[in-house]
Amino acid sequence: MKRFSDKVVIITGAGSGLGEAVALQLAKEEAKLSLVDLNEEGLKQAKAKIQEQFPQTEITTIVANVVNEEEVKKYVNETVNVYGKIDGFFNNAGIEGKQNLTEDYGSDEFGKVVDINLNGVFYGMKHVLKVMKEQGYGSIVNTASVGGIRGVGNQSGYAASKHGVVGLTRNSAIEYGQYGISIKAIAPGAIMTSMVVGSLKQIGGEDGWEEAGKAFVEPNPMKRFGKPEEIGYLVAFLLSDQADFINAAVVPIDGGQSYKY
Repeated sequence: MKRFSDKVVIITGAGSGLGEAVALQLAKEEAKLSLVDLNEEGLKQAKAKIQEQFPQTEITTIVANVVNEEEVKKYVNETVNVYGKIDGFFNNAGIEGKQNLTEDYGSDEFGKVVDINLNGVFYGMKHVLKVMKEQGYGSIVNTASVGGIRGVGNQSGYAASKHGVVGLTRNSAIEYGQYGISIKAIAPGAIMTSMVVGSLKQIGGEDGWEEAGKAFVEPNPMKRFGKPEEIGYLVAFLLSDQADFINAAVVPIDGGQSYKY
């Protein structure tokens, strides 16, 4: 039996990047999926990719904006209506935002990044936890970042929001462990997704982003970007029953760079 046979998992930001990678891994392990994203076309493509590889997978797709609490309640309620429960939640939707020094960082941009990356995670936890508390079990993995455990520069909104995700994870884990719910976060470094490509284009431009990428990973002990499927392996483990006693932890997955002096 696979680790997720007959288990239901919600994934936000499922239409691309880390969300899609985790969905593929969970589908491989026979999970029933509730895929959430603001991008309807991205959701359709992710669903098609999953069903091409794992045709027996039960998938519900829900278009929702994680900064709208009513839409968050909708994706939680719709998941329960379809499947009757929520075993796991990969609370992942997020953006990087524009890069700039703090003094030049746009106030509207700061608010937008915090709204998606932190408020969206909070709303998701708030409404999923109500279901899991009533069930008496569940597992939540939030997407933080190495930018949530150290400074990265030129990313005030991103760093502030991801540090907030770390604090929210630890605080809620302390509150809900007594109800059989484990809550943890991952702290990815540079994983080769479209979001990271966009970041490199901010640094090196349309023609120079690949060279900027080579320079970017040079200080990394492993001298490379992470792969989306590596996030899939980690999140699947953290959502599984094998990781029930891992609670309030923030797990870096960055080739060791955040520990380097």
